[in-house]
Amino acid sequence: MSITSTLPRGFRWSAVKAGIKASGKPDVALAVCDAGATAAAMFTGNQVVAAPVTVGRRHLAATGSRVSAVLVNAGNANAATGEPGILACQQSCIAVANEFGCVFDEVIPSSTGIIGVPLPVEKLIAAIPAAKAALGSDKAAAEAFATAIMTTDTKMKVAYETIDLGGKLVNIFGCCKGAGMIGPQLVPHATMLAYIFTDLAACAEHLQSMLATAVEGSFNSISIDGDMSTNDTVLLLASGASAVTAQTPHVPAFEAALQRVCDSLAHAIVDDGEGVTHVVTLEITGTRTDADAKAIARTIANSPLCKTAWSSADPNWGRLLAAAGRAGIAFDPATVTIEIGGLPVFAHGVRSPRFNESDTHEASSAREYTIHIDLGQGQGRSRFITCDLTHEYVSINADYST
Repeated sequence: MSITSTLPRGFRWSAVKAGIKASGKPDVALAVCDAGATAAAMFTGNQVVAAPVTVGRRHLAATGSRVSAVLVNAGNANAATGEPGILACQQSCIAVANEFGCVFDEVIPSSTGIIGVPLPVEKLIAAIPAAKAALGSDKAAAEAFATAIMTTDTKMKVAYETIDLGGKLVNIFGCCKGAGMIGPQLVPHATMLAYIFTDLAACAEHLQSMLATAVEGSFNSISIDGDMSTNDTVLLLASGASAVTAQTPHVPAFEAALQRVCDSLAHAIVDDGEGVTHVVTLEITGTRTDADAKAIARTIANSPLCKTAWSSADPNWGRLLAAAGRAGIAFDPATVTIEIGGLPVFAHGVRSPRFNESDTHEASSAREYTIHIDLGQGQGRSRFITCDLTHEYVSINADYST
């Protein structure tokens, strides 16, 4: 998907080759807001966090969420690298700050790739002048940034919105990477990396609130393999260059646009998952709370038995019911109904009398389809996007470090 909308004002992007990726492809991405941007961020909920996450948190706290530049490297996660990893982050941020005349705390580092291998920071620092020289504010520059952050991704993932707020246009551009090690539970304080840029003007607290809401229904509602990365990051930067502020009349429209961008990027991650042949949307309804519905959805989404059945379009509804039953949420199977691709398979404690195995197999053979489970207990609901588990996924990840 290429960029066709107007990009947010106030930002420049670039990408260069530093020799960190074994493939020799571009592996350093740089985004700059010359006038400084207000930031909101959410990072992995993993107890084991990569050095750039630790440093990024510190920098946002030190500057009151002001960001001048984002430096991303692919091919090395800089995770489980101890104090040398922290030092590498600091050195690279200082190098960027020296190029742009900002304080080093205003630079946010990100990394993605293999865990436990020391980051060749000398290669990263050596590439910064070239990245500065390549900066641009056009489509080619933004797409270069979006491409350089990829690892096992097979395609660039971008989303954009332009909305009219009181007669003035506000733009949003988002890009992300992620195809494996995707089971995010992002918290305020992949590997999935997502960067969202807007020219709206907003304070950090309001921006953080809007991002948290958008993330909950998007990046926190997807899973490829259920493995939470040490590096997961969603960063939202607002340049304020549109001269439109996040005031009450404008907030709902902007929030809706931000949600659409996040939803689009989250879906793109699952659709490009390693070895994926089926994208499955789980619609869980009728629970006592939304949290209950999400717990059931996540358990089903990460069940190896369910995921392998989806890979061959096997309409094994028993696996769905069993996974729901071990999610830790109390319910009565006698009130449950299940549909696969709109076709009834289970109703009120037994196989549905309308279950047709052949038709359901055909519905499950589609690239994308929905499984709807209603618990019959309340108004809680969750929409969760997941995928199948195939031989190709195993092949990709069995040899990842060798």
